[in-house]
Amino acid sequence: MAEKINLEEHIAKGVEKIVSDTLKATMKDPRASAFMVKFAAASRKATKTRLKLAEQGEHIPSFLIASITSRCNLHCAGCYSRCNEATVDTEPVQQLTSEEWLRVFREAEELGVSFIMLAGGEPMLRWDIIEAAGTMQNILFPIFTNGTYMNERYLKLFDKCRNLIPVMSIEGGREITDARRGTGVYDKLIANMDALHEHNLLFGASVTVTTENVKEVTSPEFLRVLTERGCKLVIYVEFVPVTDEARHLAPGDRERAYLMSAMDELRGVFPDTILLAFPGDERADGGCMAAGRGFFHINSHGGAEPCPFSPYSDVNVREQGLREAMHSRLFLKLRDGDFLDDDHIGGCVLFEKREQVEAMLAGSSIK
Repeated sequence: MAEKINLEEHIAKGVEKIVSDTLKATMKDPRASAFMVKFAAASRKATKTRLKLAEQGEHIPSFLIASITSRCNLHCAGCYSRCNEATVDTEPVQQLTSEEWLRVFREAEELGVSFIMLAGGEPMLRWDIIEAAGTMQNILFPIFTNGTYMNERYLKLFDKCRNLIPVMSIEGGREITDARRGTGVYDKLIANMDALHEHNLLFGASVTVTTENVKEVTSPEFLRVLTERGCKLVIYVEFVPVTDEARHLAPGDRERAYLMSAMDELRGVFPDTILLAFPGDERADGGCMAAGRGFFHINSHGGAEPCPFSPYSDVNVREQGLREAMHSRLFLKLRDGDFLDDDHIGGCVLFEKREQVEAMLAGSSIK
């Protein structure tokens, strides 16, 4: 059982550390540093908004994950989104428009949300939405991209709108990255990093951690390849299997302990690089942060879901708005009691207990 914590204070401290670390990482870049100083002030104001609402009995998460498109041009091996049919090759109808997403972003700012992670599909296929996000300077938008649509037009947008931070997916070296993502993807990612570095733009890397690559991606040699090209942020995302055949790739307690230990050592070697893990040490965080405890997911059609690995929804932001979505009956049921605190095998309690989540959804008479 996870130790009970003051969730509001815990999240506030976590946000403060991320902002502080990012500011420190950008000190050598005047423009990036100037933006982060302004964002730090906006983040403090957002924290005060969330804490005030908490005093009134309303919990607001500081993070959102927004999948702004269902379309993707790659077929990465083991992709949970394709296996869940949340990602497809062609643009489905009835996805949220850029105007609808902008309305969500504005409501998020009013409620004190500081970070909105743009995902997909491949989010950079939706220029209109990313351009709209760039106007929301009080929110930081990490863009989780496969990197294949980076071009001069985007470089100019990222230069103009410093709240847009591309985070490119990479699995390790050339062999393992191309094996999962396709031939030539690794070289394109390295070329993109060089271009971003040449333009003095802040960017990061997202690394899917498996039992097979955990040692490679936490080696100083791998980190050096990224940091020498200007990468300031590395997010380690634990692989979540969507088929029984892939279960052996999911990190267990041993790999998770190795990852956390390696990250501590790497922080000493690369002090100017921000290293994060998702879902990270849930025991230290008081349990899973999904379902609105620390974040939740909005799919490309507006459905509010506990997290990307738990694609179940009972409310749509297009119809009910963001605030109501944060207090959906499903989210409240998941947060009630100790469900999100419970021990589990893999890195995602909601995926491990998806049958119970489905039963919860059905039991609520939610259509």
